[in-house]
Amino acid sequence: MMRNPTHTKAVIIKESANLFNTKGYKATSLSDITTATGFTKGAIYKHFKNKEDLEQQALRYLNKQMFEVLNHDVKKASNFMERMTAVYSFFENYLETAAYEGGCPLMNSACESDDTDAALRQQSFGMLVNFKALIKKILNKAVKEKELKKPKDIDAAVYQIIATLEGAIMISKLERNSNALDAAVTFLRKMYH
Repeated sequence: MMRNPTHTKAVIIKESANLFNTKGYKATSLSDITTATGFTKGAIYKHFKNKEDLEQQALRYLNKQMFEVLNHDVKKASNFMERMTAVYSFFENYLETAAYEGGCPLMNSACESDDTDAALRQQSFGMLVNFKALIKKILNKAVKEKELKKPKDIDAAVYQIIATLEGAIMISKLERNSNALDAAVTFLRKMYH
């Protein structure tokens, strides 16, 4: 039976993304990937130059997954509060029914990337750029539609929202409850109403 190369590559990326996001990019071995996918090292190297290439493609996959869900939910919303609720709900769902294993891929990859892994850092940075652009678009649209008074510094507002949500996810994951995330969302709802 012949295998479909496109399907094989997609399976490797998806399973590797879950491993990288739960176990860590550096801690995940090629043996872990072969066990999770059921493919040999040769099959993996047929589709990827090396483990770093697979890491980058897996993070791009997680980035795409994250923003497909976020953008879809934000586009369905009809006003500012519904758009922000879509963002808050996305984060709240991390703790209950995450779209992928291991929590926030932005936080996970950013924490693991450093000056010695420029490629992973660049992929993480690209995910952050996407997230900042989405929040800025939501805020600018709300200001334009007079649903929100323009913040003195819109870029600072974007950083506040992202840092609050990402920090709350980290604390909630460590404490194994949603208290920090619930408090963060309540704070943001009051701050940006």
